Amino acid sequence: MADYDYLFKMVLVGNSSVGKTCLFLQYSDNVFTESFMPTIGVDFRIKTLELENSFIKMQIWDTAGQERFKTITSSYYKGAHGLILVFDLTDRQSFMDLDNWLMEIEKHASERVIKLLIGNKSDLEGARTVSYEEAFNYAKGNGMKYMETSAKTAKNVTEAFCFMAKNIKEAVGGLAKSEGETPGGEKEERKHIGKVIDGKKMEGESTCCLKN
Repeated sequence: MADYDYLFKMVLVGNSSVGKTCLFLQYSDNVFTESFMPTIGVDFRIKTLELENSFIKMQIWDTAGQERFKTITSSYYKGAHGLILVFDLTDRQSFMDLDNWLMEIEKHASERVIKLLIGNKSDLEGARTVSYEEAFNYAKGNGMKYMETSAKTAKNVTEAFCFMAKNIKEAVGGLAKSEGETPGGEKEERKHIGKVIDGKKMEGESTCCLKN
């Protein structure tokens, strides 16, 4: 029996150094580091959460933001149920470049994909170059919700991924279930599967409680 009720593919996109990997690791492994290497191509984790009496397995892809990897990373948009666009609140250029990312999404992703705009590094309030109102209005104008996060303090990180899971579930429902799988069954084998860190796989569960 399946150890989950729904399987969703979620992809993080945005310029290099906006904090996609930090958000990714903060949510999947509860880890934050000031020093990191830019993502080469893509990385992924699988995270399972409980939402409204269902177990949702999320396949989360962290994509490289450098121009030279766009041909590779754009292929991961195909089949994605959710796309999280990330910009750096202290780097206005990363906000200005969102138009380019949206054009890539329009070319390669399903028109039904659920999108969320995230302004990251909200802990650096004094260095902010994009106001909440400007980002909110940009998101609204492009059919997205907007949230501000801090990968460093974990502010709104879990909430962002739970928001995506909830909205994808509402949008696609049973269409996102693996073919041939049935809801329910044993749940004992839920694990985080993905890249090995320091020689060990990260294992465990995440419970997400959202209210309407």
